[in-house]
Amino acid sequence: MRTFCMMCMLALAALPAQAEVLVKVDTTLGAFTLSLDEQKAPKTVANFLRYVDDGSYVGSQFHRVIPGFVVQGGGFDKDLERLPVYDTVDNESTNGLSNRRATIAMARTNDPDSATRQFYININDNGFLDATPNKLGYTVFGRVVEGFVTVQNISSQSTVTIPSKRMQDVPQQPIVINSISRISSQ
Repeated sequence: MRTFCMMCMLALAALPAQAEVLVKVDTTLGAFTLSLDEQKAPKTVANFLRYVDDGSYVGSQFHRVIPGFVVQGGGFDKDLERLPVYDTVDNESTNGLSNRRATIAMARTNDPDSATRQFYININDNGFLDATPNKLGYTVFGRVVEGFVTVQNISSQSTVTIPSKRMQDVPQQPIVINSISRISSQ
Protein backbone atom coordinates (compact mmCIF):
# COMPACT_ATOMS: atom_id res chain seq x y z
CA MET A 1 0.00 0.00 0.00
CA ARG A 2 2.80 2.39 0.83
CA THR A 3 4.32 1.72 -2.63
CA PHE A 4 0.98 2.42 -4.31
CA CYS A 5 0.59 5.73 -2.48
CA MET A 6 4.13 6.75 -3.36
CA MET A 7 3.46 5.90 -7.01
CA CYS A 8 0.26 7.96 -6.91
CA MET A 9 2.10 10.93 -5.47
CA LEU A 10 4.77 10.69 -8.16
CA ALA A 11 2.12 10.48 -10.88
CA LEU A 12 0.28 13.52 -9.50
CA ALA A 13 3.52 15.48 -9.27
CA ALA A 14 4.16 14.77 -12.95
CA LEU A 15 0.85 16.35 -14.01
CA PRO A 16 1.11 19.95 -15.21
CA ALA A 17 -0.10 22.48 -12.66
CA GLN A 18 -3.28 24.29 -13.58
CA ALA A 19 -2.72 27.94 -14.35
CA GLU A 20 -4.26 30.34 -11.89
CA VAL A 21 -4.95 33.83 -13.07
CA LEU A 22 -5.31 36.42 -10.34
CA VAL A 23 -6.76 39.84 -11.11
CA LYS A 24 -6.68 42.77 -8.70
CA VAL A 25 -9.53 45.28 -8.88
CA ASP A 26 -9.09 48.64 -7.17
CA THR A 27 -12.27 50.69 -6.74
CA THR A 28 -13.20 53.97 -5.11
CA LEU A 29 -14.34 51.90 -2.09
CA GLY A 30 -11.30 49.62 -1.85
CA ALA A 31 -9.71 46.63 -3.57
CA PHE A 32 -10.42 42.95 -4.07
CA THR A 33 -8.69 40.09 -5.85
CA LEU A 34 -10.26 37.56 -8.22
CA SER A 35 -9.07 34.05 -9.05
CA LEU A 36 -10.28 33.07 -12.53
CA ASP A 37 -10.97 29.46 -13.55
CA GLU A 38 -9.51 29.06 -17.04
CA GLN A 39 -10.05 25.31 -16.96
CA LYS A 40 -13.82 25.36 -16.42
CA ALA A 41 -14.66 28.62 -18.23
CA PRO A 42 -11.92 29.16 -20.85
CA LYS A 43 -13.94 31.31 -23.26
CA THR A 44 -15.41 33.46 -20.51
CA VAL A 45 -12.06 34.00 -18.79
CA ALA A 46 -10.44 34.92 -22.13
CA ASN A 47 -13.29 37.37 -22.79
CA PHE A 48 -12.99 38.99 -19.35
CA LEU A 49 -9.20 39.24 -19.61
CA ARG A 50 -9.51 40.94 -22.98
CA TYR A 51 -11.28 43.85 -21.27
CA VAL A 52 -8.82 43.75 -18.35
CA ASP A 53 -5.79 43.80 -20.67
CA ASP A 54 -7.08 46.54 -22.96
CA GLY A 55 -7.76 48.77 -19.94
CA SER A 56 -11.39 49.42 -20.79
CA TYR A 57 -12.72 48.39 -17.36
CA VAL A 58 -10.80 51.33 -15.86
CA GLY A 59 -13.25 54.17 -15.26
CA SER A 60 -16.29 51.90 -15.47
CA GLN A 61 -18.62 51.74 -12.53
CA PHE A 62 -20.68 49.32 -10.51
CA HIS A 63 -24.07 50.39 -11.84
CA ARG A 64 -26.31 47.80 -10.16
CA VAL A 65 -26.06 47.13 -6.44
CA ILE A 66 -28.56 44.92 -4.66
CA PRO A 67 -27.82 44.06 -1.00
CA GLY A 68 -27.91 40.33 -0.33
CA PHE A 69 -27.88 39.56 -4.06
CA VAL A 70 -25.21 40.97 -6.42
CA VAL A 71 -23.04 43.92 -7.40
CA GLN A 72 -22.82 44.38 -11.17
CA GLY A 73 -20.39 46.44 -13.19
CA GLY A 74 -18.10 46.80 -16.16
CA GLY A 75 -20.58 48.06 -18.74
CA PHE A 76 -21.00 51.77 -18.08
CA ASP A 77 -18.68 54.72 -17.58
CA LYS A 78 -18.89 57.19 -14.67
CA ASP A 79 -21.69 59.06 -16.50
CA LEU A 80 -23.67 55.84 -17.04
CA GLU A 81 -22.95 55.82 -20.76
CA ARG A 82 -22.59 52.37 -22.31
CA LEU A 83 -19.04 51.30 -23.05
CA PRO A 84 -18.00 49.62 -26.33
CA VAL A 85 -18.09 45.84 -26.45
CA TYR A 86 -16.35 43.03 -28.28
CA ASP A 87 -18.27 40.09 -29.70
CA THR A 88 -20.48 38.06 -27.38
CA VAL A 89 -19.07 35.01 -25.64
CA ASP A 90 -20.59 31.51 -25.70
CA ASN A 91 -22.44 30.57 -22.52
CA GLU A 92 -20.42 28.18 -20.33
CA SER A 93 -22.87 27.89 -17.44
CA THR A 94 -22.85 24.08 -17.54
CA ASN A 95 -19.20 24.06 -16.38
CA GLY A 96 -20.00 22.84 -12.85
CA LEU A 97 -19.37 26.19 -11.16
CA SER A 98 -22.25 27.60 -9.14
CA ASN A 99 -23.41 31.13 -8.38
CA ARG A 100 -22.22 30.93 -4.79
CA ARG A 101 -21.27 33.71 -2.41
CA ALA A 102 -18.13 35.57 -3.60
CA THR A 103 -18.14 34.12 -7.14
CA ILE A 104 -17.92 36.25 -10.27
CA ALA A 105 -20.15 35.57 -13.27
CA MET A 106 -21.09 37.18 -16.58
CA ALA A 107 -24.22 39.27 -16.88
CA ARG A 108 -26.30 38.77 -20.02
CA THR A 109 -29.70 39.39 -21.56
CA ASN A 110 -32.37 36.70 -21.98
CA ASP A 111 -30.23 35.31 -24.80
CA PRO A 112 -27.86 32.85 -23.05
CA ASP A 113 -25.03 33.68 -25.50
CA SER A 114 -25.24 37.47 -25.12
CA ALA A 115 -22.59 38.18 -22.46
CA THR A 116 -19.99 40.78 -23.39
CA ARG A 117 -18.28 42.93 -20.75
CA GLN A 118 -20.69 43.19 -17.81
CA PHE A 119 -20.00 40.98 -14.82
CA TYR A 120 -21.46 40.54 -11.37
CA ILE A 121 -20.26 39.26 -8.03
CA ASN A 122 -22.62 37.21 -5.90
CA ILE A 123 -23.12 38.57 -2.38
CA ASN A 124 -24.96 35.42 -1.27
CA ASP A 125 -25.56 31.96 -2.73
CA ASN A 126 -27.73 32.45 -5.84
CA GLY A 127 -28.11 28.91 -7.17
CA PHE A 128 -31.28 29.87 -9.04
CA LEU A 129 -28.94 31.61 -11.54
CA ASP A 130 -27.24 28.29 -12.37
CA ALA A 131 -27.93 26.09 -15.38
CA THR A 132 -30.56 23.38 -15.04
CA PRO A 133 -31.38 20.48 -17.37
CA ASN A 134 -33.99 22.71 -19.03
CA LYS A 135 -32.14 26.05 -19.32
CA LEU A 136 -28.74 27.65 -19.47
CA GLY A 137 -27.77 29.84 -16.54
CA TYR A 138 -25.25 32.59 -15.93
CA THR A 139 -21.60 31.62 -16.40
CA VAL A 140 -19.50 31.62 -13.24
CA PHE A 141 -15.81 31.99 -14.08
CA GLY A 142 -14.02 32.72 -10.83
CA ARG A 143 -14.22 33.88 -7.25
CA VAL A 144 -13.13 36.66 -4.94
CA VAL A 145 -10.14 35.34 -2.97
CA GLU A 146 -9.22 38.53 -1.14
CA GLY A 147 -11.09 41.68 -0.18
CA PHE A 148 -14.65 40.34 -0.21
CA VAL A 149 -15.37 42.91 2.51
CA THR A 150 -14.92 45.57 -0.19
CA VAL A 151 -17.55 43.86 -2.36
CA GLN A 152 -19.88 43.66 0.64
CA ASN A 153 -19.30 47.38 1.26
CA ILE A 154 -20.19 48.10 -2.38
CA SER A 155 -23.41 46.12 -1.93
CA SER A 156 -24.46 48.18 1.08
CA GLN A 157 -24.35 51.59 -0.64
CA SER A 158 -27.49 53.68 -1.00
CA THR A 159 -29.07 53.43 -4.44
CA VAL A 160 -31.44 55.38 -6.66
CA THR A 161 -33.61 54.79 -9.69
CA ILE A 162 -32.80 56.78 -12.83
CA PRO A 163 -35.95 56.74 -14.98
CA SER A 164 -34.33 58.52 -17.95
CA LYS A 165 -31.78 55.67 -18.22
CA ARG A 166 -34.31 52.99 -17.25
CA MET A 167 -31.96 51.89 -14.48
CA GLN A 168 -32.65 50.81 -10.92
CA ASP A 169 -30.36 50.05 -7.96
CA VAL A 170 -27.73 52.57 -9.11
CA PRO A 171 -25.39 53.70 -6.32
CA GLN A 172 -26.04 57.33 -5.34
CA GLN A 173 -22.29 57.93 -5.32
CA PRO A 174 -20.55 56.31 -8.31
CA ILE A 175 -18.35 53.34 -7.40
CA VAL A 176 -15.67 53.40 -10.07
CA ILE A 177 -12.95 50.93 -11.01
CA ASN A 178 -9.69 52.88 -10.63
CA SER A 179 -7.48 50.06 -11.88
CA ILE A 180 -7.73 46.40 -12.80
CA SER A 181 -4.84 44.16 -13.78
CA ARG A 182 -3.46 40.67 -13.76
CA ILE A 183 -1.23 40.12 -10.79
CA SER A 184 -0.47 36.46 -11.42
CA SER A 185 -0.61 34.00 -14.25
CA GLN A 186 1.28 30.75 -14.07
